[in-house]
Amino acid sequence: MTRLAIIGTGVMGETLIAGLLRAGWEPGQLTVVDRYAARVAEVARRHQVKTGTIAQACAAADTVVVVVKPQDAPDVFPQVGEAIEAGTLVVSLCAGVTIDQMEADLPAGTPVIRVMPNTPAQVDEGMAAVSAGHEATEEHLQHAVDLLEAVGKAMVVPEKYQDAVTAISGSGPAYLFFVVEAMIDAGVMLGLPRDIATTLVSQTMYGSAKLLVESGEHPTVLRERVTSPGGTTAAAQRKLEDHRVKAAFMEAMEAARDRSAELATPRA
Repeated sequence: MTRLAIIGTGVMGETLIAGLLRAGWEPGQLTVVDRYAARVAEVARRHQVKTGTIAQACAAADTVVVVVKPQDAPDVFPQVGEAIEAGTLVVSLCAGVTIDQMEADLPAGTPVIRVMPNTPAQVDEGMAAVSAGHEATEEHLQHAVDLLEAVGKAMVVPEKYQDAVTAISGSGPAYLFFVVEAMIDAGVMLGLPRDIATTLVSQTMYGSAKLLVESGEHPTVLRERVTSPGGTTAAAQRKLEDHRVKAAFMEAMEAARDRSAELATPRA
């Protein structure tokens, strides 16, 4: 029976716990750890999983999943390194923590996997990018993919793409929520009650995303189908182009990529 230690019970940590249980894992297979006693007790009570210290959880686990804030990683990974048995797989969902940084804090030969998830995992529609460390095998990689597919989809990418992935899918939900917020505010400005505007925009975003995924059509094709010559959509798109909205998005994602790279700068 596979035994999993999950270190960090914030939003993403608990999301993974809940997803694994829905996918058929038994509560007894999971041991959870968090620096905040009240939080770990709450998660354990809600999901009936085991709790322990980092040392206890890692010593008993085949796979250790670290889901902590980047600033906490320099403290957590050495503790994991002291506690794990030889051959234990370590999977990191910590933004900006590189494979080299993880491997430096873990025993030589430890297989590691770096993952960039995103928040739609909370509704089992996450998108995770998975990168293998130097000692990780195809079996280790597939195991990590299986874990992440409990809460959505997972894609294997070389680690050199992780900063771009962070900018696109890791931070991506925030950009889309920003657009939704702007469209709702516009609806209110145009005279709609806020609850009606919220429903209209939310369902439009959801339906458009589903159409994009299920149709397999290029987004340009789908956009052009909505845009009649001289019509309302064309008028709106002209204003977006006047304000260089596409260029602004590209610059924003470049900034996110650069910040991700800064977070991954080796510690002194």
